[in-house]
Amino acid sequence: MSKVSYYTEEGLKKLRDELNQLKDIERPKASQAIADARDKGDLSENAEYDAAKESQGLLELRISKLEEVLSNARIVNESDIDHSKVLILSTVDVKNLSSNSTMTYTLVAESEADLAKGKISVNSPIGKGLLGKKKGEKAIISVPSGKIELQIMKITR
Repeated sequence: MSKVSYYTEEGLKKLRDELNQLKDIERPKASQAIADARDKGDLSENAEYDAAKESQGLLELRISKLEEVLSNARIVNESDIDHSKVLILSTVDVKNLSSNSTMTYTLVAESEADLAKGKISVNSPIGKGLLGKKKGEKAIISVPSGKIELQIMKITR
């Protein structure tokens, strides 16, 4: 059973662009590579042909996965977001209570996550731990290095 994923318009456009690139440009290249390798003779001992077929299989798998994601994708209307608690597309200022440091994260869909830009996936341990919390609440989150305690300082967007 497929699960619904929520995206910004920008994130959904990136997925559609990638799918179009794979279908319109990469798929014909893969077919041409197979045809070129086939023209080189005996297929039973043709490593180039085997590699081209494997590459085509991986490409088709990626296309199939993208099509499934897009079929279950929903655009989040930012004006409908409840700003009193942390949800997808919320920008959250959190304070690490053990180190006293503050961080700002925007919770996004998994494919839009980019830690360098402060965008974390709602499926990440921190994202899951923050979801549904309100300003002032604390979240104890299990991460690979142990447990961290974060306090929600501000929710925007």
